[in-house]
Amino acid sequence: MKRNSKVIFMAVIFGLLFTGFIIAGGQQEAESSKGVEDVDMTVDFAEVQWSDIASTTAATRIVLEAMGYETTSKIVAVPIAFQSLSAGDIDVFLGDWEPSMSAITTPLYEAGEIIDYKINLTGAKYTLAVPKYVADGGVTSFKDIAEYGEELDYKIYGIEPGNDGNQLIQQMIDEDAFGLGDFELIESSEAGMLAQVRAMKPKEEWLVFLGWAPHPMNTIHDLVYLDDGDDYFGPDYGAATVHTATRVGYAEENPNLGRFFKNLEFSLDMEGEIMKDIADGIDAWNAAEKWLKANPEILGDWLDGVKAVNGEDALPVVRENLGI
Repeated sequence: MKRNSKVIFMAVIFGLLFTGFIIAGGQQEAESSKGVEDVDMTVDFAEVQWSDIASTTAATRIVLEAMGYETTSKIVAVPIAFQSLSAGDIDVFLGDWEPSMSAITTPLYEAGEIIDYKINLTGAKYTLAVPKYVADGGVTSFKDIAEYGEELDYKIYGIEPGNDGNQLIQQMIDEDAFGLGDFELIESSEAGMLAQVRAMKPKEEWLVFLGWAPHPMNTIHDLVYLDDGDDYFGPDYGAATVHTATRVGYAEENPNLGRFFKNLEFSLDMEGEIMKDIADGIDAWNAAEKWLKANPEILGDWLDGVKAVNGEDALPVVRENLGI
């Protein structure tokens, strides 16, 4: 009886050890095949109806999807983009233009409701502009606009409702700054505003509107940016940096994506080339893909230290999946 008990005891021990080896081996195999540690494999973007943000968002999404992530993008007004980040409904917004958006963003940043994660573009500008023929006629400064109110039909053309630039124009009107109290803000969209510029150009009809760089408008039209708007749009013709904003905790929850977005930077030339194709009728996704295939060297910077979803280094995976 004792001998049988000993045999049974040893069999149980052997069985437990064997099971342990199987479990440990399975865990090791799972670890070796595990991809990146990011919690969220879908990256949700906010996007506004500007061709520069369409360009950068499309290029970023193309690279992320080539890494194995899924992406979405929702077209919203500027205030909604930041509200969505604050609520956690959106992960990333690549279009925080500072300082022009500071009235919207500063309270949220200071309250810790969203994260100012990274400057992704330097050298931008954003202020009021006129066609050169209007500047030649006497409007070269914010201070000149009211003097030529009749010629300008007492209108200033903006873009989509809720946009920060529109808010600055409306603030000037409400405060009668530069004598603009009798003027009206005309809101439409980037495309609508620029259609107005094109329509008035042949007869050299006068208008003043929101202008910015990077944007093909600067090569398509002969523009002059107006002086003396520093108190509203900032110095140096609304000199701007564009920031990547994220929801709180995003980079910590998704360290691989956090590293990618920390690497992500754009250039004026890059955005200008993609936007020119968009202006020529190519959709943003195809225009961005065309640029990436022509300029694959940028991927080395963007993907430094970044992994694809399958756990491999991202650069060769992305190059293979994009055929570059």
